[in-house]
Amino acid sequence: MSTRTPVAMTPARLTLALLAAGAIGGAGATFITSRHAGAALPPAPAAAAATATATSTEAQAIGGAPDFSQITERHGPAVVNITVSGTRTASGDDEDDEQAAAAPHGGMGPNDPFQEFFRRFGIPAPGFGAPGPRAPQQFTRGQGSGFIVSADGVILTNAHVVHGAKEVTVKLTDRREFQARVLGEDARTDVAVLKIDAKDLPVAPLGSTRELRPGQWVAAIGAPFGFENSVTVGVVSAKGRSLPDDGYVPFIQTDVAVNPGNSGGPLFNARGEVVGINSQIYSRSGGYMGLSFAIPIELATKVKDQIVATGKASHARLGVAIQEVNQTLADSFKLDRPEGALVASVDPGGPADKAGLQVGDVIRKVDGQPIVASGDLPALIGQSRPGEKVTLEVWRHGKREELSAKLGDAAERPAQVAQADEGAGAAGQQPKLGLALRPLQPQERAGAGVGNGLVVENATGPSARAGVQPGDVLVAVNGTPVKSIEQVREVVSKSDKSVALLIQRGDSRIFVPVRIG
Repeated sequence: MSTRTPVAMTPARLTLALLAAGAIGGAGATFITSRHAGAALPPAPAAAAATATATSTEAQAIGGAPDFSQITERHGPAVVNITVSGTRTASGDDEDDEQAAAAPHGGMGPNDPFQEFFRRFGIPAPGFGAPGPRAPQQFTRGQGSGFIVSADGVILTNAHVVHGAKEVTVKLTDRREFQARVLGEDARTDVAVLKIDAKDLPVAPLGSTRELRPGQWVAAIGAPFGFENSVTVGVVSAKGRSLPDDGYVPFIQTDVAVNPGNSGGPLFNARGEVVGINSQIYSRSGGYMGLSFAIPIELATKVKDQIVATGKASHARLGVAIQEVNQTLADSFKLDRPEGALVASVDPGGPADKAGLQVGDVIRKVDGQPIVASGDLPALIGQSRPGEKVTLEVWRHGKREELSAKLGDAAERPAQVAQADEGAGAAGQQPKLGLALRPLQPQERAGAGVGNGLVVENATGPSARAGVQPGDVLVAVNGTPVKSIEQVREVVSKSDKSVALLIQRGDSRIFVPVRIG
């Protein structure tokens, strides 16, 4: 059967296309908004002795651009073509798929702050995403790429290339074909490890992203649209990119042309070392449009080592929901610059809760490594092992504090604990904010799972423009839990530029910055 290419999207839409054409369990397209995240990576692992001697070759400069022909000739044989077959759930016709992707969170307006929350954390919006009738299964085939990392047949590729596959075939450049075993796959990092029964295979030397700089030349080798052993060249555009639903990976962004079928293939630097695994593209059409993303090789190698040893990869979790710090939130929390990860909620009984982390804290550093964008935090935590201890530098009520946290296991679901304490207050207007507030009734507190808070009866002016809606629950102002209308009035009166309102809508919370100056 022919492979199914991604649905063509209208020019107004930006879509994230997984690159395995017709890849089982990953051929669809989802929306992303790219963010900068300068997450540092751990030191690169030592290269295997078999590959250490192959890393001295450098691309020769010709007319101002590097010539990757020697690298391709030397290391191209270590790149493999992967064909998978199996079954997947039929998703209906392309038009229906496109319409579903166009409104992933239902009817929320573009200024609704929860639109960003649901998109950033991959949470279905209330009232939407309910499962429908089970769709029929259909046979499908897909293609991707990979590269050999040990002479006895261990291969790295993307998890979405082989996810759900019943049969995986690996084809070498010498045209030999092998049936591969999937040793394991890690959906959080999109890394999978295959094994074929062969010896004395060519091996791709592994490098490091620590010295990789924006503007440096890189090359991809893979099988775009099934055209095997295709070489494309470009430069590093940025490092440490954080993408929605991929919080564990600080991606390398490049302008190397990669397309469906390139997934899982290697990204080489000018020294002929693999520095990443080509994984995703940012596109309006499902094809290459100048933005491609690769998984750093250090992270991929770490996952590979765990899979080879145990059959799976484990990741740590801190147990918080976070959001980006923009200038308005920075002003509200009196930060010197809009950096860090703002804690919107803390899992009761989780690692962060036990460490003393609070809603409204801004995490600035982890073990001394700066958290510039919010995406830096899950990337750093995800690279740690469950049980490890980390030191957090947080900004709380206008000053720095240090906390120590013992990380949990991301595979464990946090317990949900609801509280329903009594509270007091009086109905009132907050004209500076444009809010009409009233106290929560006991049954409302129990239903919302909050100890204190005020119900938004009406929102106008600054709050309405920021996205606050009637029925929302105001939980905290500038990180201070709300207990009464008078308290809110006092906090707002002392704020000259903006305030950060912690709003709960349904089961989700987010800080909404409101400019009042």
